[in-house]
Amino acid sequence: MTKVKIKRGDNVIVTTGKNKGSKGEVIEVIRKEGKDPRVVVAGVNIVKKHVKPSAANPQGGIMEKEASVNISNVMLMDENGKATKVGYKVDGDKKIRVAKTTGKSL
Repeated sequence: MTKVKIKRGDNVIVTTGKNKGSKGEVIEVIRKEGKDPRVVVAGVNIVKKHVKPSAANPQGGIMEKEASVNISNVMLMDENGKATKVGYKVDGDKKIRVAKTTGKSL
């Protein structure tokens, strides 16, 4: 499996595709063996899904929800709101993530 530098709860910016420039928080990171990792970002890549009536949703109908985006199409945001790469620094016995643009921990 590939090393994933983006985690749940991170603020990211979409760098390519129809949602380019959109910002949001990572809801979920999807890792499957033999496939590229994907992320679900709040408010990005909204799709319409037809839902059959069920006990939880007796009305049924058309729902809007976030679909996943390839992890290579998003970058982490620093505190200035700009895209940044992720570096690592060893602080004592802990390994912490660091923004390459500012040098501050994420």
